Amino acid sequence: MPAIIKQFFFKSHEMTLSNPRFLSLNQWLKAYFSDEVTPVLISGDASFRRYFRISTPDASFIAADSPPDLVPIAPFISLSNAYAAVGLIVPKVIHADAKQGFMLMSDLGDTQLLSVLSAQNVGRYYRQALDLLPQITSVVESQDVNSGLIHALPLYNEAFVRRELHIFTEWLLGTHLSLSLSDDEQQLLNQSFDYLVVNALSQPSVGMHRDFHSRNLMLQAGELCVIDFQDAVVGPVTYDAVSLLRDCYIRWPQALVTDLMQYHYQQAVAHAFISPVTGFDQYQTWFDLMGLQRHIKAVGIFARLNYRDSKPAYMADIPLTLTYIVDIAIKYPELTSFAQWLTRRVLPAFASSEPLTGVKP
Repeated sequence: MPAIIKQFFFKSHEMTLSNPRFLSLNQWLKAYFSDEVTPVLISGDASFRRYFRISTPDASFIAADSPPDLVPIAPFISLSNAYAAVGLIVPKVIHADAKQGFMLMSDLGDTQLLSVLSAQNVGRYYRQALDLLPQITSVVESQDVNSGLIHALPLYNEAFVRRELHIFTEWLLGTHLSLSLSDDEQQLLNQSFDYLVVNALSQPSVGMHRDFHSRNLMLQAGELCVIDFQDAVVGPVTYDAVSLLRDCYIRWPQALVTDLMQYHYQQAVAHAFISPVTGFDQYQTWFDLMGLQRHIKAVGIFARLNYRDSKPAYMADIPLTLTYIVDIAIKYPELTSFAQWLTRRVLPAFASSEPLTGVKP
């Protein structure tokens, strides 16, 4: 673990011990267990939620501290129930307090899929992960935990896609790189983003996890378990597959990715998520451009996590993600100018910046 990330983690842990929310969580857990327990900070995710492990003589549990005004727990519980109902292994919510934003859940262990991947096993594990997608795609609604009403998942529509792309412009280009765009550059961005929006909206829509990758799949007793699904929507059929196969955190040879793309394509046709008259070439275009949109959003989010949320570790994932963006964009004539502009203007600016800068004054 790099020194700056270690320093950030331990500083966060020290702050936790005297944090009013941690003290309230401790009291809440003590009331549930009717005994003294010791929550140990294990991680925070890319939101404002934090996770703690509680060990008892009989079992281990995970407690989540999710500030209710920032990250309400109701969507997580609703999706947990919906995913469990279709046979996915997800954290089971044992006890919850929506007002305070606390949850006690089953413990799925510490083994992220990313931590065990190698050139020898990645094909097997990724096929196992892709085999979860028919279940995920079937979830297009969930039951509200408070009212009991059934609600359709939000639509990943044009406004949604454009909001995500704007994160790149605002947080990477603006906040981190302080780039002032000329009218021609802004027009280039607008045209490129329009092309990506059309691609996203042209695909069949299915239930979508929206963050389906190797850090959000846990390995327990040989089974893959799914976490971090609270932002699920209904959207493009290739989104979750490209999230996995073109992961922002690790890169695999293109031959392997193509083979796994074909596996997902055949799976999607077999389950009628894609029409059998849709050829693999069309699927690959959908896949490439969907991944491009997601990676543009991701680099913006990584910068936002640093400056808005004081989480600098994600900045280290920007170089790989920018490389993906250029490599895919250059393949498409409609995006060649965009790729060249990134290579000429953005990559050098990022290379000369300080990736782990923390919050700007």
